[in-house]
Amino acid sequence: MTQTDSITMIDQPIASAFAIPREIPLSQLVASASNVRKVRASVSIDDLAEDIARRGLLQSLSVRPVIDAAGLETGQFVVQAGGRRLAALQKLQAEGRISPDHLIPCLVKSTGIEVEDSLAENVMRAGLHPLDQFRAFKALADDEGLSVDEIAARFFVSPQIVRQRLKLASASLTLLAAYAEDEMTLDQLMAFCVTADHARQEAVWEQIRHGYNKEPYLIRRLLTEGAVKGNDRRALFVGAAAYEEVGGVILRDLFSEDGGGWFQDVALLDRLATEKLAEEAKAIAAQGWKWVETALSFPYGHLNGLTRLSSIPAPVSAEEQARYDAALAEYNALSEEFEGAEELPEEIDRRMGELEDILARVDERPEIFNPQEIAHAGVFVSIEHDGHLRVEAGYVRPEDRVASTCGQASGNPATGQEPALSGQSGGAGPNTSEDVDDIETETTARLSDRLVAELTAYRTLALREAIADDPDTALLALTHALVLKSFYRFAGSETCLELDVRSSALEAHAPDLGESDVANRMSARQARWAGMLPKNPADLWDALVAFDADSLAALFAWCVSTGINALQVPHIRRSRELAHADRLADHVDLDMRRHWSATTKSFFSKVTKSQILATLREVKGEAAAQMIDHLKKSDMAVEAERLVAGASWLPAPLRSTQERGPHALVARSATTVEAPAQPASEGSEDADSEAVTLPAFLTEGLSTAAAYPLAAE
Repeated sequence: MTQTDSITMIDQPIASAFAIPREIPLSQLVASASNVRKVRASVSIDDLAEDIARRGLLQSLSVRPVIDAAGLETGQFVVQAGGRRLAALQKLQAEGRISPDHLIPCLVKSTGIEVEDSLAENVMRAGLHPLDQFRAFKALADDEGLSVDEIAARFFVSPQIVRQRLKLASASLTLLAAYAEDEMTLDQLMAFCVTADHARQEAVWEQIRHGYNKEPYLIRRLLTEGAVKGNDRRALFVGAAAYEEVGGVILRDLFSEDGGGWFQDVALLDRLATEKLAEEAKAIAAQGWKWVETALSFPYGHLNGLTRLSSIPAPVSAEEQARYDAALAEYNALSEEFEGAEELPEEIDRRMGELEDILARVDERPEIFNPQEIAHAGVFVSIEHDGHLRVEAGYVRPEDRVASTCGQASGNPATGQEPALSGQSGGAGPNTSEDVDDIETETTARLSDRLVAELTAYRTLALREAIADDPDTALLALTHALVLKSFYRFAGSETCLELDVRSSALEAHAPDLGESDVANRMSARQARWAGMLPKNPADLWDALVAFDADSLAALFAWCVSTGINALQVPHIRRSRELAHADRLADHVDLDMRRHWSATTKSFFSKVTKSQILATLREVKGEAAAQMIDHLKKSDMAVEAERLVAGASWLPAPLRSTQERGPHALVARSATTVEAPAQPASEGSEDADSEAVTLPAFLTEGLSTAAAYPLAAE
């Protein structure tokens, strides 16, 4: 046998398997039940039909003649590969856009197995590399002159998807080559596109390419090093529009939430923020203050050594109060419903932010000072962490205190009021002291009701221990309560002491309270007293008579302490009782740092992510908050515990009245903007396997026959 004969024998079965091209009327084509594609593809039949109507059929159908029982062709053809294209063509026919006799290009096969052919057409093909997709879109934009919207319309994707593909195609050629050779993952390439500076991209790639850590978050951090994040207080205060109007450049990340991008010109941003602060300070100085100091952010302790003028909050109208009450009730209900949720649903997070704005308008309303006193005092003007103006007014320096005191003696001739001494009430202004007490309690329930009740349960138990250790104060508290009962008919609520010595069950509000050190000490003390007292109550009087004075005083203090109730619970209005509890705690110098600390279990797992970040900003500053703002809530809570450890920080319900400030009974974060989520870490070695979910900008619209012909089934 010759070599030619051998070649002929090998080629013969291949040649016989080739299909014959033929145009067949659409009405003679029927779908095959053997088509292996059963699962719905990403591109709908409607979109595919529109694409065929625009540019025609780009790939012929693979068909086989239908044979009758006698072995003769019936004139119909079954489509064994191209079922989705057939469905799209039939849809166009049903809409009257093509006729039943429209000729369809087909490849007619007389041999083979339908299932095998259908499977081969869908399996024996290579998908278009993502880089080729990006370059094809760039060619449409650059060479064909198509706009982003035009490209999006042609491929049935959003304009954002088109921008993402064009952004990736515009990366440095060095990076694109590394991606094509699988030296770089898609997530890493996306991270590099945070900047359009090719030299910077290549420098960072050289810095990390031979290292161990190539995580996308590290790439973004290196590329934006020295820039200011868009959620920085300065950026929020100035605003992106004002910054860009004077030539400032903002780096944008098209592939993840970037919190407003990164402001590159820090010096320009600082100048704009300082100038805007100066304008605000000028308006505040016109109110008559002796001095006004401005800073982007004052250092911790800048108020040390200063005294503060007394003030009252601006009055609240009935309409504002009604709106506030409704918002507070809804906020507390949502807080309780979603307590412990790792992530709040987007619509709930947005709604709680709206409610917080309503509450803040009342909580943070202006304070009214005596006009004569402000001539001896000043104001600190800075920027809050959320970009709002921070005004700390009414502070008197040591050298101005004498002049301030002299000025108070003359009162306010304009109103006829008595002068308000520093640290005292400003007199009967728009709200009486009674009204202010009510407003403070009603308008500041900022943490969830359940968490506030838990925190104040700890505080109540600690206060009980402090009173039990201080018989003199116990006697004072009980005398105070008895005098209220005897001489003030309707003043029973002016004390937190429950005279019949009811002992509220604190464990119902704080399940872990029994594990605390103070609970163990109080339990041990109760057991000691129980061992010293007679079992028969009839013998109690004689036993007490036999006690020495110190023992009797200590027992008296213990009994008084068990009646203290400083719990703040939802739907129970106890503003005056809680105010007395504050006075009692101040009198015994109660320091909750001895009894409670902020941990994942005690606090951070029970508040929102924005409140965790607000706490970190308060304790450690903005840099610490930015370190963890990309984490999931569970991880963020753990890191927050580590970062605040040893800082002796307390939430507002546990602080002394001096630490809280004049009107802040309960703390809550003023913002609910979630930290931007970082993209997932780079995949493992099998990141290109079929199990990996590709991003939308890579998959949407690219499986049409036009862009990806063999994927159209």
